[in-house]
Order: sequence, then C-alpha cells, then structure tokens
Amino acid sequence: MQPISRRRALQLGGLGLLSAVVGGAGLTWQSAAGFEPAPGRALTQPDVLRSSGGRLRVTLRAAQGPTRVAGREATTLSYNGGLPGPTLYLQPGDRLQVRLVNDLGDPTNLHVHGLHVSPLDNGDNVFIAVQPGESFDYDYQLPADHPPGVYWYHPHHHGMVADQVFGGLYGAIVVGDPERVAVTRERVLVISDLSLDGSGQVAAPPAMARMAGREGELVLVNGQSRPVLTARPGERERWRIVNACSSRYVRLRLDGQQLQLLGVDSGRYPEPRDVDEIVLATGNRADLLVTATAGSSVLESLPYDRGGMGGMMGGGSTSSGGGAIALATLDVAGAAVAALPPLEAQPAPRDLRGLTVAGRRELIFAMGMGGGGMQFTIDGKAFDPARVDQAVQVGTVEEWKLTNASSMDHPVHLHVWPMQVIAEGGQPLDEVRWRDVVNVPPGGQVTVRIAFDRYPGRTVYHCHVLDHEDDGMMGVLTAT
Repeated sequence: MQPISRRRALQLGGLGLLSAVVGGAGLTWQSAAGFEPAPGRALTQPDVLRSSGGRLRVTLRAAQGPTRVAGREATTLSYNGGLPGPTLYLQPGDRLQVRLVNDLGDPTNLHVHGLHVSPLDNGDNVFIAVQPGESFDYDYQLPADHPPGVYWYHPHHHGMVADQVFGGLYGAIVVGDPERVAVTRERVLVISDLSLDGSGQVAAPPAMARMAGREGELVLVNGQSRPVLTARPGERERWRIVNACSSRYVRLRLDGQQLQLLGVDSGRYPEPRDVDEIVLATGNRADLLVTATAGSSVLESLPYDRGGMGGMMGGGSTSSGGGAIALATLDVAGAAVAALPPLEAQPAPRDLRGLTVAGRRELIFAMGMGGGGMQFTIDGKAFDPARVDQAVQVGTVEEWKLTNASSMDHPVHLHVWPMQVIAEGGQPLDEVRWRDVVNVPPGGQVTVRIAFDRYPGRTVYHCHVLDHEDDGMMGVLTAT
C-alpha cells in the first residue's frame, strides 16, 4: 500500500477519521548484528498502579538493565524494570506523588504528557534536572474537572529526550471516567519502536536518522513483537493506545472489526465515531472501542509520507516506501456474547470559538542549514532555557497560528494546556477538536485556541519529533 497523502488524510478526516497529518515512516537503520524477535505471544499488560482514597504514591526507578523485549532478553532503559513502565491509573481530583529515582548515567526528569496540572516547583516542571544517583519527589494535583482519557509519562531533560524515550523510558497514565464506560474489557496498548544489536543492546542512530527523526527496526506493542489478543464475537473492548515512539507516526488499521473512536488526547467526542483507521503523531493517544467479529484480524501500521529534508545534508523523503507493519493479531472465536447497550452520550466539549481572544500570535517552525550544521528553530531561534519566548496571562484565551516553513511534518505539543484546533490550511473546522499534539504539515498552517486556565508558571512548547526538540525546536512560555 502506498503512503497516504496529506490531501487524502484531510478527505478522510471529513469522513470522521482522525486526520492529524502524520506519518508512519522515516529513516530506519539496520543494527550491526541483528536482534531476532520472538513474535506471536499473548499480549501482556503493563503493571497497573491505581489511586486509592484520592491519592497515588509511586516510585519510578529509571535505570539501564535487563528487560524483556520482543520475547527475548535485552538491555534497555526502563522504569521499574518494565518496558513500558507501569500504568498509573487516576481519577479526576486525585493527587499523584512520584518519587523519581535516577539510576542512569545521565541526568533525567519526568514529564506527565497531557495532564492539566501546575508546572511550578515539583509539578510538571521540565526545567528540573535529576542527577545520576539522586531522586526527586514530584507532586501533581489533578483538578476535579480534569478530562478523562489516556495520557503518558516520559523524560524531558533537554538534549537527552530522544535517547531516553527511544531507550525505553515511557509509560501510560489513565484518568478514569466519572461514570464507567460499559465494555467487556480494557487494554492499554503502548506502541514504541527500538533498534537493538545482536547482543540486545540499544543501537545508536546515525546522524542522518537523528536529523530526520529516528525510527527503530522493531515496532512494539507493550514491549512485544506482534502479540496476539483473543476475544469472543460480540465482546466490546476498550483500547487505550499511546504512540510513545520518539519520531514515528502510526496509521492504524484493523480490518474486519468494528472500530469506534471515543476521543484523541484529552478530547472526547459526544458520541463514539465509526472509523476505519486512526493516524497518530508521536505523542498522540487514542481511546478506541473494538467490537469483536469472528475471525482473525491484524492491527497494522500503514505507511505515511511525513516529508523529508530534501537536498539538505543529502536527505531525502522519510517515506518508508514499504508495506504495512503488523503490530498485533486479534483472534475472535468461540460462542458469541450478548451485545452491550449503546454508550450514553458524553457532555458536549468546551468550545472556545465564541470567546473573546486576548492575543494572537504566529509561531514559525523551520529547519535549514546554518552555523555549520542543521538548525531546528521556532521563530528563527533555537531553544534557550534562559529566554522567555511567549508571555501569557492566566485566565485569557489566545489564538495561535502554527506555521511550518520546513519540508517535514512537525507535531506541536504545548505542555499543561490543551489546544482547540479551529482551522487547518486556512479552512475553519466544523467540529470541536481538542489536542495536546497538533501536527502541522510541510508548508502548512494550523490555527488553535488555548484557554490559559488556572496555572501560572513557566513551561515549554515544542516539536514532538524528539530529535527535533533536542536539536532546538522548543520555546519557553510563562503564564502570570
């Protein structure tokens, strides 16, 4: 199957499919000696740590050591020895306390991606550096009206983010619904990629792969290679899917099954949407219902061309030009079960389009040669933690135009506050769409509105192709 075009993705979006313009292809490389996965084993779930009495207190130990990857022994980075790390299960209004222990050889820290929590002090503060051999106590208070959904956590120490996430440091966060959604079972599916050499060590990417955004040889689901899921006809499963790849975009398809999308990132639709496929940029998440139909279906990631570096540094397109990647198999057999009742409608999402806009800004994402190498910039500037790039007022709504002046897609992530997408390519949307990762195609423009609610402090916005972020495509925002 050929990579989907951006024009076609927008057409699909008009049919109710998730149409963030993203790609499932990129510069991959072959590891020196070849790690041989053991595919086809039963899907396992990450450990689950649930809040109780309004609080969850956990320790996450970041370390390099033996892990089970694709059914074999390997040496990767991990939280608490698992790949992925444990799933943190919360409710709106909960307090999450995390002791991060750094047993790595480099500094690290923690970002709770998508959570609407304070960036101050020991909250979602990415300017903290936890040195090797040290620990730090994070403390996050979720508001009582925090949106339900699937989120995730990962390191955010500038210059090392791609290496540490690619190496294995990531895990899911689930914020539960006020009222339980009627399903037969729930699964968390964390999609990641990795390259390992013949001895099971993480293979370092070459320079060209870093510049394009690295993509690994192995595409994993919960650290497994092509795992098998089983169900009975008529069962309705809820899949909470995280794209935890450092650069890879995934275009997911599961032919032969009924798919309904509850929402993406923190955005929940009033009613489930029938979909055929879902496209997720790195960092995006999907909340998906799968109603099982008898037979065997393969969850695939289809190719997608996310642009390239053109003639810069000899770079070409990041399209794989290959076929689909099999991620998992769903085997549905046995006696059919009674159908579950339709889901009740959810509250209508907040709509910022009728509110007063306190400020309008344009942010230009660009890449090009300069200063002896490739530069990744926002508004012509590379990241400087000592500089304030955007100053906003708490309690106001702003409108930002995200402009991509480069030849590659850039998925833009703003910490703390979600974004309502109101226009793509100058064309207004006819729906309410909330995201915390908004993809901007090459030469394209996406307009968003942001309600800077509640939280003063200092945080960042950046390209979520993590190599691009590490190379400077990040800015600092202060809210007062």
